[in-house]
Amino acid sequence: MNVSLGTAQNLIKNPSFEIHSECPKRMGNFNIDLPHWSTPTRGTTDYFNSCSELMGIHENFKGTQEPFHGKGYAGFYVIAPEDYREYIQAETTRTLEKGKKYRVSFYVSLAEKSDYAIRNLGVLFAEKKISLNNKNYLSKSQIYAIDDNSFNFQEINGSKFLSNDKKWVKLSTEFVAEGTENYMILGNFDNNASTRKIDTKKDLKIGAYYYIDMVSLVGTDPVSMSVEEDYELDITHIFKDVLFEFDRSHLLDSEKKGIEALYAYLQANSSLKVTIKGHTDKIGSATYNKKLSTKRAEAVSRYLIKLGLEENRITWNGYGATKPIRENTTAQGRQRNRRVEFVITQDLE
Repeated sequence: MNVSLGTAQNLIKNPSFEIHSECPKRMGNFNIDLPHWSTPTRGTTDYFNSCSELMGIHENFKGTQEPFHGKGYAGFYVIAPEDYREYIQAETTRTLEKGKKYRVSFYVSLAEKSDYAIRNLGVLFAEKKISLNNKNYLSKSQIYAIDDNSFNFQEINGSKFLSNDKKWVKLSTEFVAEGTENYMILGNFDNNASTRKIDTKKDLKIGAYYYIDMVSLVGTDPVSMSVEEDYELDITHIFKDVLFEFDRSHLLDSEKKGIEALYAYLQANSSLKVTIKGHTDKIGSATYNKKLSTKRAEAVSRYLIKLGLEENRITWNGYGATKPIRENTTAQGRQRNRRVEFVITQDLE
């Protein structure tokens, strides 16, 4: 049996803002701190990373939010007094193919210090890089008046207002390329009066500010993958190749094959859900190992979600070193304990 495996290449470099030229030290340094990203106007988009105190993730000038992926994310105003706006701009790794269908997606979370929540965000594709000397919103009429450039504008309409300031919300849309797209710009292209919004009742008089993470642009042509595994339900399975290096929670490419096989099976059996369980060896404190094992389970879960598994079909947890399957007295035993397990169950809801 074959299923479609969503492993198309992301055409956006540095999609989760992990690569930075230096740790962010001040507001408005998005252009300076991040390779492969820029801003199309003089709006001062922000970059946040766990390495920074002022521009950190646990607490910053707009609130607090853990990254959806990795250690960093960006932040920008989509509503502000006098129609001030901020945007982010990325160069695609190659020109999009005319007539081919693509999907753009990203995750947003409303900053706690916001007066409004909005419902729509725009995606503008351009043939050439945009660099304008203004700080106001980019209207469609203003954009299409730019000489010697080609544009393809898409709007993402949320199913409801993007008012969640605790969790990340995924936005996505599919479109057909015109064959001129080399740059992608994200933000709000409407003025304050035209923007669909709701009042958060905080009376801060500063507008609406969103964190953004994990930007993706992929072709939607499916890659066929054969379902070769058959898993027994309600028992614990171990990913054979997912054995993390000491004190690490990053997935290597060599560790992804087993996860992709699980994804293919789950896609072929839509009534099933999965629980991911992370573990560590005994080196380190119980508190630290609990946190590390959770990160390992989350890394596997995020990869399954990236492949296309619905988030409501997956849960994860970490158990530290409390459930060893080998002795921790040898290097080989400790490596076997640095594992990730999964349990597949029938969704009874």
